[in-house]
Formats: sequence, structure tokens, C-alpha cells
Amino acid sequence: MRPSPPHARSARGLFGALLTALVSLAALLTTASVAQADTSICEPFGSTTIQGRYVVQNNRWGTSEAQCITATDSGFRITQADGSVPTNGAPKSYPSVYNGCHYTNCSPGTSLPAQLSTVSSAPTSISYSYVSNAMYDAAYDIWLDPTPRTDGVNRTEIMVWFNKVGSVQPVGSQVGTATVAGRQWQVWSGNNGSNDVLSFVAPSAITSWSFDVMDFVRQAVSRGLAQNSWYLTSVQAGFEPWQNGAGLAVTSFSSTVNTGGGNPGDPGSPTACKVAYATNVWQGGFTADVTVTNTGSSPVNGWKLAFTLPAGQQITSSWSAGVSPSSGAVTASSLAYNAQIATGGRVSFGFQGSYSGTFAAPAGFSLNGAACTTA
Repeated sequence: MRPSPPHARSARGLFGALLTALVSLAALLTTASVAQADTSICEPFGSTTIQGRYVVQNNRWGTSEAQCITATDSGFRITQADGSVPTNGAPKSYPSVYNGCHYTNCSPGTSLPAQLSTVSSAPTSISYSYVSNAMYDAAYDIWLDPTPRTDGVNRTEIMVWFNKVGSVQPVGSQVGTATVAGRQWQVWSGNNGSNDVLSFVAPSAITSWSFDVMDFVRQAVSRGLAQNSWYLTSVQAGFEPWQNGAGLAVTSFSSTVNTGGGNPGDPGSPTACKVAYATNVWQGGFTADVTVTNTGSSPVNGWKLAFTLPAGQQITSSWSAGVSPSSGAVTASSLAYNAQIATGGRVSFGFQGSYSGTFAAPAGFSLNGAACTTA
């Protein structure tokens, strides 16, 4: 092969260096576009939004002592939780993340309030991080009301306690046990003076779990504490601390409400998106290529695809989307160049990961809060 003249080699070298610099700059801009700085909240009822679809709230109401939380891209953590209140009374606060409406503050794009008779499923997923030097419960708060109200206190509150530390206990008294969503629970029932409270307490700590909120809603209906004509107004998850609480964290959270069924549990109406999830799996590792098709009647401008990775799976790298966190309830977000999906159009992205145990695909996907069918 004939060697290139010196000036041609120099030009190629300059072009290669320029191309490398441009690629590095593009990578930097892409990283900057998907990164989100943590937000500190110390105001008693201060809040912010994460992932463009959930509200994180400090919600300190039971004490005048300071409480601060830091909202992350996937949840929040309590950074300061001064003071204590008697454990035979109400907790200090309920720092939490939610989908729905709470005292007129509704999460972006939420489908709540939604009449129970129209909800086919309400899948949710969470991962908790606990501490031992505090008295608290870690719990979901699911609110029901006869009307589609977005303000004030609802008629019935369902609490699902994943963990409790110390002598704290739910409102009312234990009325029995029940198997709900495949788990055994202590069942408590009472009234706190403002609303009925139905609580399900796990006999041992749960750190992460994916389940259908409607399994617990049906329990409230069967016990006469709600009716199918009522409304689901919010799905919240967080902590009720009585003493201390710094270090507690929700490390991932997702919530979707699928409507269109004739009764709770009936199949919903056709959705406006379709997801194809193709994988290449080897011992301990895998890649996933995800294609999202817009089957709706209008274009999508800016998309977030939410799904939950099965236990034991961890994302190590991704392309053509910002994907976070690396495990549990995951959200893939569009980049500047692929944010639009025309009607009938599609967009693809992918990621590589590791796994332990038996490999499985995510159970479902939702695009900007709406459930997708799978190809």
C-alpha cells in the first residue's frame, strides 16, 4: 500500500482529534441532559417533582422540630429528623413520594382521581433503605373517597406497613389476619377522628416489592370501608417517624394506574403504546433492546418509559436513553434527538446488565404514565 503524503496524514490526524473532541462533548451534553441534581427540602410542607411524574413531599405536621429530606431522581432520603413524639399517638410526619393528588398538589400527568370501577390495575414498585436508631414505620398510604376530590382528607385511608421499628402500631386495633397479594398480613382497623383507617402490617420487614394496589383496595371494599363507585385519589409511599429518622430512604418508586375495565381487576381498554423487549442472555449477563411504538392518535413529544427490573438484575450501561436507577423501578427517558415519536412511529434504546438467579423480563411497561401492550 502506498503511504500517504505528510500533509494528508496531518489533516487526518487533525480531523480525528476534532472528531474525538466532538464525541466527548456530545457524551458530556447527553450526561448533563439526563442528570438531575438532588433537591433539599426543609419547609414543613415543601415538595418537588421527580421523573416528571411523581411528587416528593416533606410533610412535617406533628412537630415543630426540624425535618429535611433530599429528593433524588429515584426517590428521597431523610437527612434531618429532630425531636420525638409519644409512640402512643400520631407520628411526627409522613415524608413520602406519590402519584395522584394531595391537598390540591397533583403529580404531573396523573390519571388520579379515578373511579374504582374503571381501574383495571394499579401496579406499583418500591425499594426501601432502613435504619435501626429510630422509631418509625415504612408504609404505603392509599387514599379513597366517594368523590373525585383533590383537596383535604379522604374518607378511607389504606396503609400497608412494610416495616416497623419500636413500639409503634397502626390506628385502631388488630381485627385478624389476611393473605393479600400473595403475602400474609396482620389487619388493623380504626378511625383517627378524620377518616377510617385500614392497615396491613407485614410480620417481618420487606425491603422491596412490586404489587397491585387494587388488591388492597378490594379488601377495603369487601370490609365495607369503600365502594366501587368511589375514587382512588393517591398512591403514596414513605415513612412515619416518631423518634429520629435520619437516614431512612426510598431508593426507587413507581406507580401506574390503568383504567378502562368494567370492574376492578377486569382487563383495561387498549393502550396507546406497544413495547417490544428483545434480550440476549448469557450466564450472569444480558443485553436488552427496547422498541416503543406510538399506537395512539397523537404524537409523543418527550417520553419516559417506566418498568421494574426483576430482583437480582442490575443495569451497567445504556444507549439512546437516560436510564435510572440501575435496579428496581427504572425509568428510561428520551434524549434531545429522539424525544418525538410520531403517530405510528417508533423509537429504540437499549442497555446491558448483570443478573443473578433465573433471568426474566419486566412484567410490564408504561409510557408517560399510560400502560403499554407488549409485542
